[in-house]
This record gives sequence, structure tokens and C-alpha cells, in this order.
Amino acid sequence: MPNTEYYNDKVVRQFLLAAAVWGIIGMSFGVYAAAELMWPALNFDIPWMTFSRIRPDHTFGVIFAFGGSALMGTCYYVVQRTGHARLALGRLATFTFWGWQLICVLAMVTMPLGITQSKEYAEPEWFIDILIAVVWVSFGTVFFASLARRRIQHIYVANWYYGAFIIAVGLLHIVNNLAVPVSLWKSYPIYSGVVDAMVQWWYGHNAVAFFLTAGFLGMMYYFVPRQAQQPLWSYRFSIVNFWALISVYMWAGSHHLMYTALPDWVQSVGMAFSLILLMPSWGSAANGLLTFNGSWEKLRTDPAAKFMVMSLVFYAAATFEGSMMAIKTVNSLSHYTDWTIAHVHSGSLGWVAMITIGSLYAMAPRALGKPAMHSRRGMELHFWLHMMGTLMYVGSMWTAGVTEGVMWRATQPDGALTYPFIASLIAIKPMYLIRWGGGVLILSGMWVMAWNLWHTADDARARLIKPIPVPIPEPVPHQVPAPLPAAG
Repeated sequence: MPNTEYYNDKVVRQFLLAAAVWGIIGMSFGVYAAAELMWPALNFDIPWMTFSRIRPDHTFGVIFAFGGSALMGTCYYVVQRTGHARLALGRLATFTFWGWQLICVLAMVTMPLGITQSKEYAEPEWFIDILIAVVWVSFGTVFFASLARRRIQHIYVANWYYGAFIIAVGLLHIVNNLAVPVSLWKSYPIYSGVVDAMVQWWYGHNAVAFFLTAGFLGMMYYFVPRQAQQPLWSYRFSIVNFWALISVYMWAGSHHLMYTALPDWVQSVGMAFSLILLMPSWGSAANGLLTFNGSWEKLRTDPAAKFMVMSLVFYAAATFEGSMMAIKTVNSLSHYTDWTIAHVHSGSLGWVAMITIGSLYAMAPRALGKPAMHSRRGMELHFWLHMMGTLMYVGSMWTAGVTEGVMWRATQPDGALTYPFIASLIAIKPMYLIRWGGGVLILSGMWVMAWNLWHTADDARARLIKPIPVPIPEPVPHQVPAPLPAAG
């Protein structure tokens, strides 16, 4: 049929490949950074190999290179399937892929060289920040133009989350990175003192909120029903959770600055909104888990479903923990300890990485023209490597964090500290070894996934993939959301 329209899956496949590659790179930096904390001599007295230089490569590589590539690829995949329309502005979509990869390379090269703003999750210097803004606006243009081309009247909830993620991250990035360049390699923020700290953690926490939560909830709301082959447990509930989440999350960032020079009332506002945040967070987790009602037997045979279910369990656990850690009395024990590291990685390895891996395993065969992944056993092996590694990592850092907090607070009757600081470091050293071992297992799982994807993509490499035609829906007045997103 000459008028047949086909999905644009080429850019989806490119982001899929990039996510696998950056996952290995970003996690390799993490494993090496963890090894340096256990064996400090591994920096070899080389400045660019010190922990402080390679840790930003780990966080940027995992969050923005791996996570960002996965988000953009799945976003392009989902908006086409839920709208029954080809991706708009194909050349601009291709530009977003190559532009994002250039950004990741520039950031990963410059940060170890000391070319950095020294702002958490916002380390790249001004010239990279401008490129990020250009690519991000282009990404948003492609997404919303594709949404406008949809043949399905209803906008499926996954696209609500993707849209909020795109708009909020663009806003956060531009406001937090307003700076005055003094050379090609150096700039200074327009903010100063406590204002700079407040803006930074408004950005930092909401990077977690909208990059690492809203975007991945969009992923979850599409791929969980597809994998469970069941209707979403409650579509109406998903909309309520959406509005509650985006209304509350923006106000919680100040909980990162407890017991600092930030005004006490601002700290209290952050604490209050962090507690309220628990409700929409658990609502989405429950909605995803209850979607598997009647399909739990899939967990015996479908590793992608295992990844998705466990990601939702970790999402519920990590959001509960985050809300509790925002309470001032709890924060007085947890702040500056490895408990914070445990919480971050419970969310990132448990929720973000596992929903991403499960979604990539669900999407890859369809995008790569195969009925299934090359090796189901490889997927099973990846699940158990990742699961064991995550439990080792999070458990060891919880133990280390509580140990640190208790030892730092211990005082003698005369008010003197019971333990010198070095004693707490000696006490937690075994936990650092366990953390490194957990990281090795997680990284090994990423290599297994890359191997599996490589063999699944053999038709793609041979250019034998047949494009998938876009189904043309029959006009139906007053359309309501289908119980499952469109097949394909």
C-alpha cells in the first residue's frame, strides 16, 4: 500500500544501543570509585583518577547518559505506539540522539580534567550546558509535535509523565545553570551563598523528581500493562497520582539542607512536603503492582516482568525511606552518613535501573524485529546478578550509615566525643568491601544484557528489519483509553 505509514524505530534502536553502552561505562566508573574508597592507592596519585574526579563521571554516566538515553528512546517508542502516528520531525529526532551522545562524551571527558561547576548532578561547564539546553528543547519539540500528530484522541497517561519530565527538567536545568562565563573552561553562577545552595538543591532534588521519577513512571505506565498483558489496575488513579506528584515534588528539595544556614521555616516546608509526597509515590507503586493481579505466574517465566515487579517494590521502599529521612529527628542521624548513599542507590539501582532494564527487555525485541530476546537464560542471569548486587550494596551502606551516625553522636558524660572520627572509618571498612562486591555483580549483569542485546540485534546489523506499519484506528466518537497501549 503506497500510503502506508511506518513507525520510526531507527532512532529508538540507536538510543537502545547507547543506553547499553553508557550503562556499562557509568557503572564501571562506579565500581572503580567504590574500589578507591576501599583501596585508596588505586588512584595512583594521578589527579584525574582521584575519587573526587571520577565520581561525577559515575553519576553523570549512569543518570544522564544511561538513564537519559533509555528515557529518550522509550519516549520516542511510546509516543508513536500510544498515538498511532509516526514520530514527527525525523531529522530533528536524529539530531537529539547525536547531540545527546556528544553532550555525554564532552561531560565525561571534561569532568575528570577539573573542568566543572562543582554542582551536584550539574557539573558540566557553561558551554556544555548550552548544548544540553538546545538538545533538550529539540527533544521536547519532537515529543510534543508527535503528540499533536496522534490519531488517538486520548493522551495515554505515560505521555503525561513524559511531558512533565521534559518541561520540568528543561526549567530546572536553565535556572540552576545561569552563570557568567569568564573563559571557555570556567564560569561562576549568578547566585551566591545560601541562595546558590537552595537553587542547587531545588534543582538536585527535582532532577530526582522529574528525571529519575516522572520519566521512569512514564516508562512504567506503558510497559507494565504491556508485559502483564492486563489493563492498568486503575487508569483514573494514575491521573490522580500524576497531578499529586507534580504538585508536591517541587517543594521538597530543601530537605537536603537540614541543619544548615537555610532558614528553619524553609527546612520545615521541605520536611512537610516530603511526607505528603509519600501518598502519590505509593499510589503509583501500588497501581503498577496491582496491574499484575491475575498475571503473577508470569514471574516464573518472564524475567522482564521480574525486573518490573521488583522495581516497583524498591520504588515503594525508597520513597518511604526518603520521606522518613526528611523528618528532622531522623535526618539528624542520617545526614552526611552512608545511609544517604544507601537510600540513593535503593532508588537508582532498585527502582530506576530495574524498571529501565525490564522496559528495554520488553521493547528491544519489537524494536529489533525479533519475537523475543536472544537468551531468556541470559535475562534470568542478569536479574539475579542485579538483584544480589543491589541487596549487597544497599544493605552494606545502611549498616555503614547507621554505624557512622551512632558513633558520631556518642558522647561522654562531660560532653566529649566517645569515638575519634578515624574509629568510624575503621568500623565501616568491611561494608565498603561488600559495597564494591555488589557493584561488581551489577556491572557483570550489564555486560550480560549487552551481550544479549548484541545477539538480538543481528537482523538490525544486517539491515533485515521490516518496518512496522502504523495501525490506522477507525474513527470512534468520544474515545476512551484502551485497556492496553497499542501493540507493536
